[in-house]
Amino acid sequence: MSSTLTDDLLGAAQAGDTEALNRIYIELSPKILGYLTARGAEDPEALTQDVFLSLFSRLATITGGEQGLRTFAFSVAHARHVDEIRKRSRRPALYSYDPSADERTTLSAEASALDNLAAERALSHLRRLNDDQSDVLALRIIADLPLDDVARVLGKSTGAVKQLQRRGLQKLKELLVEKDSSHHGV
Repeated sequence: MSSTLTDDLLGAAQAGDTEALNRIYIELSPKILGYLTARGAEDPEALTQDVFLSLFSRLATITGGEQGLRTFAFSVAHARHVDEIRKRSRRPALYSYDPSADERTTLSAEASALDNLAAERALSHLRRLNDDQSDVLALRIIADLPLDDVARVLGKSTGAVKQLQRRGLQKLKELLVEKDSSHHGV
């Protein structure tokens, strides 16, 4: 995946260039949103915004250039998700929904189903992995982070991340073969 993030862009953002900040947001927000969605965040959009509030308020402290920025961003995203899980486990949140007050617009059911079908299948398989494997694969594939950065985000060794990735991919392969076999009557 090609990236428009550069060390120069980070430097400009650290100097307060609003266009640079916007480009960083445009580049990283879909990946962070994807990571948080894949991990089952209750409100991934709100958590993504929280990540950027934290990221931009601490931008001056980021070292390591573009890769340091990515690592820091996903470290914050991971920490926000862990915080959300802890908060949910202490006090389950209940929300009432009033459809007449909902002003959001959406695609038709058919368009939405077609748009989300492949993503839902992938997420359903990802959710069948253990948490560590799912974290590793989400950070490697959705966030596009290298092994060393995933290890730093999760607080694990690079070797452990490699093993979790290998086992997670193997489990996904088994799930796909199992599903394919059941659809073909084997």
